[in-house]
Amino acid sequence: MAQTPDFTAMFKDMFATLPMDTKAFEASVKETAALGEKFSAVALDAAAKSTDLSTKWAKGTLDKMTDLSKAKTDPADVSKAVTDFASASAESAAEHMAAFAEIAKKVQLDTVELMLAAGKDISDDATAAVKKATDEVTKAAKKAAA
Repeated sequence: MAQTPDFTAMFKDMFATLPMDTKAFEASVKETAALGEKFSAVALDAAAKSTDLSTKWAKGTLDKMTDLSKAKTDPADVSKAVTDFASASAESAAEHMAAFAEIAKKVQLDTVELMLAAGKDISDDATAAVKKATDEVTKAAKKAAA
């Protein structure tokens, strides 16, 4: 039977022969993982807050429905109960939608803050890499001229 080639060994050998500094790659992976963790924290926090708010809204609505579901014999009482429920539901909806908007606003601000920080880190890394490359080229040029 044919055996599957060991690609792991092949890649190890290939990368071992390349003159490559893996520190930059490792640092990039760590920075990317840290940024992903921060974004996940923002998303999970927003999801938890939204869930809590939805639960609170649902419980409030159910409480209001308890009053609405009580037996009434007078049509005026039924009309008043329905009107009160509709009014309370509209007020509750406005309050909860404003709270959802605040959650979304915080997510947006946190995301922009993370993106700006990441952009600054990338810019700093690029500046350092260009400076290092310039220094190496300058050293090589001086060495060649001597």
